Parts: sequence; structure tokens; C-alpha cells
Amino acid sequence: MSDKLLCEIFKSSRKDEMYLYVDKRRGLAPVPEALMATFGKPVAVLTMILTPDKTLARVEVGEVIAAIEEQGFYLQMPPPREPYLLDIHRADAERS
Repeated sequence: MSDKLLCEIFKSSRKDEMYLYVDKRRGLAPVPEALMATFGKPVAVLTMILTPDKTLARVEVGEVIAAIEEQGFYLQMPPPREPYLLDIHRADAERS
């Protein structure tokens, strides 16, 4: 695993809280077309240098770097919804 990686992070235009991490030098080229179709238009959010000592909010840096080196990207999925939020959503849907 590399000591550092220049990473560009994109958010999905279709799915809230879904992000793609890629090597800035390679861009989105390694990302499969099927994933891009689901992801929607990528919106650049941030460019940063990832190092093993850096911390990210919802994922381990080592996991991100390893995935980018192995497959060319890391996909961060939205966090699971809290049960009470699902109950609120179901109640709203039933009223509609």
C-alpha cells in the first residue's frame, strides 16, 4: 500500500450521501459504466492527500487507499437509516 495518495472525491447527483473516491491522476476512467449509470453525474467535492495517519468520518483511510489501488475507486455508500426514521417515512407514505 502506498504511503500517500492524491485523491479526488465526488458526490452522486442521484443518491444522497454516496461518494466515489478516485486517484486524481487517473480520474473516473477505472469506474465501471454500470456504476456510473447508477451514480449519476459526479459532482467534484474535494481533493485531498490520503495518508495512513489521516482520519475520515465514516471509513478507514487504509480501506480507501487499498480499494483505489486494487480496483481504481472506492464507493462510499450512504449510512443506514435509523429505525425511527424508517418508521416516519413509512407513516408518511401510508398517509399519501
